[in-house]
Amino acid sequence: MDRPLLLASVFTLLLLPDVQSTSFKLVNKCRTTIWPGLLSGAGTAQLPTTGFALRSGKSKIIPIPKSWSGRLWGRTLCGLDSDGKFSCLTGDCGSGKVECIGGGAKPPATLAEFTLNGADGLDFYDVSLVDGYNLPMLIVAKGGTRGGCAATGCLVDLNGACPSELRVARGGGGGGRSLACRSACEAFNAPQFCCSEAFSTPDTCRPSVYSEFFKHACPRAYSYAYDDKTSTFTCASADYLIIFCPLPYTSQKVLSARKDGAALPLVNKTMMYLRSRRASGVLSAGR
Repeated sequence: MDRPLLLASVFTLLLLPDVQSTSFKLVNKCRTTIWPGLLSGAGTAQLPTTGFALRSGKSKIIPIPKSWSGRLWGRTLCGLDSDGKFSCLTGDCGSGKVECIGGGAKPPATLAEFTLNGADGLDFYDVSLVDGYNLPMLIVAKGGTRGGCAATGCLVDLNGACPSELRVARGGGGGGRSLACRSACEAFNAPQFCCSEAFSTPDTCRPSVYSEFFKHACPRAYSYAYDDKTSTFTCASADYLIIFCPLPYTSQKVLSARKDGAALPLVNKTMMYLRSRRASGVLSAGR
């Protein structure tokens, strides 16, 4: 290619919209394989992959289109059933395949939610427990130029401490090892927990003892529908690291770099709180 043509080609590329402005690096630090699922929002470009297996200790980088919005999550305990359909005990997307085809996670599931290149060119991101919890998750913004660019997530394994009335166990009964922790909305289907009907505004839908259970354990994560002030984070021109089963932060290292929102939990304090709430009977059915 001669020099004038090369320069013209470079100039043309500079004028094209940035269709791959961001990358997500998904890292599995869980002890077993997980199957991340990804769902684009309405009117948003589909990603090159919507679901795949990610073995323990492995990672995968996914290019993300400009102005993408959507969510991702981890599916656990997956395999083929007797009919040859793929399914998972937590986070299943109902496609019958490893790839998720137009469907999101069946609750309960920990969600990472993104709106890229939104208002003022900022990315908005959060980790949500509004649909319940199945895995610890951490989002880290890398190389951002504006915004708080803070890490957020839920670093505590809540399955063992989950109140019995919210617990999802293998086989569907109350016994056995807890696989996930439902939201109060899913468990009781009551307007005051679902922020619906007469409780559909920020003034009428308030935190419940169950959302406070999630919030104390994971103060940066969404715990109920109107939990915005300490749960939504912003950054511009960043790439994102999404870690499943991250090592809990037991030091102040990441806190010293924070500019907004609540502190990440110190795990010992969080687990002491959960044990005290259960021992006092506050986290019990009918509350």
